[in-house]
Amino acid sequence: MTAIAYEDLPRLAGQVLGHTDWVTIDQARVDTFADAVADHQWIHVDPERAATGPYGGTIAHGYLTLSLVAPLWDQLVPGIRSGEWDIDRVRFLSPVRVGSRVRLTSSIASVTRVPGGLELAVDASMEIEGGDRPALVLRSRTRVHG
Repeated sequence: MTAIAYEDLPRLAGQVLGHTDWVTIDQARVDTFADAVADHQWIHVDPERAATGPYGGTIAHGYLTLSLVAPLWDQLVPGIRSGEWDIDRVRFLSPVRVGSRVRLTSSIASVTRVPGGLELAVDASMEIEGGDRPALVLRSRTRVHG
């Protein structure tokens, strides 16, 4: 993807930026996240027990899926370093089964000039490969400085 110049951001308001690369959610990633946040609920970390559960296997933590937004966002706007992030709203719509692949689709809803830079209102969706509904949708705000 071609780097985006800071000066071009206002022209991207209302534009879909596209999709990121696919990211595989494997059990090792889920286990590492569980250790980091001390959330070892069986639906996430016990494949044998989860196999008989509601999803037929382990699923990623919703917050693990959410935590992928920032690094994937960098794929969509190469060359732009984000400053502060703020999430206006987030909805978790579908569980992400271990072994699934996800990717971010995003658009810039608006661009507002603020002291020292720009504030971007960003709409994003974390798509699950082959899924009918995204894992999550969100509206965030990020400040970038030129």
